[in-house]
Amino acid sequence: MGEPIRVLFVCVGNCVRSQMAEAIARHSHADIIAPESAGVTPLGFIDKTAKAVLHEKGISVHGQFSKGLQSEELKTPHLIVNMSGIPGGSLFAGKIFEDWDVQDPFGEDIELHRRIRDSIEARVTLLAAQLRTSLRDDSMEPGRGSQR
Repeated sequence: MGEPIRVLFVCVGNCVRSQMAEAIARHSHADIIAPESAGVTPLGFIDKTAKAVLHEKGISVHGQFSKGLQSEELKTPHLIVNMSGIPGGSLFAGKIFEDWDVQDPFGEDIELHRRIRDSIEARVTLLAAQLRTSLRDDSMEPGRGSQR
């Protein structure tokens, strides 16, 4: 199928939602998504409750860390998934992005973290399926490769 699509997951603090999305994508969909995450105003750590609810599903955040959108560590993404609540057009003008409306569970109870984890997991799974279909359809058209 070729190289995975580079997807940057963004939230405000890069400590809960975008970290969850990165970990879930890496765990379950690394064949199609090369995930990274960043924050509009990174808090510099990954939330312990976020780690706990991911761990419940056997998902690790090993190697992940909180970073900002300007981090030199980030590769240029093919797609940005914006969960910050700030309209993506104001943050990512001229880039390919999707705005996902995902509640921020930072500082809230573990049950809300679980619901947010499950919601993000469903969204990431749907995104992976859409990317697989898109690449398969593109590769079947004459003169079209699987590059995005």
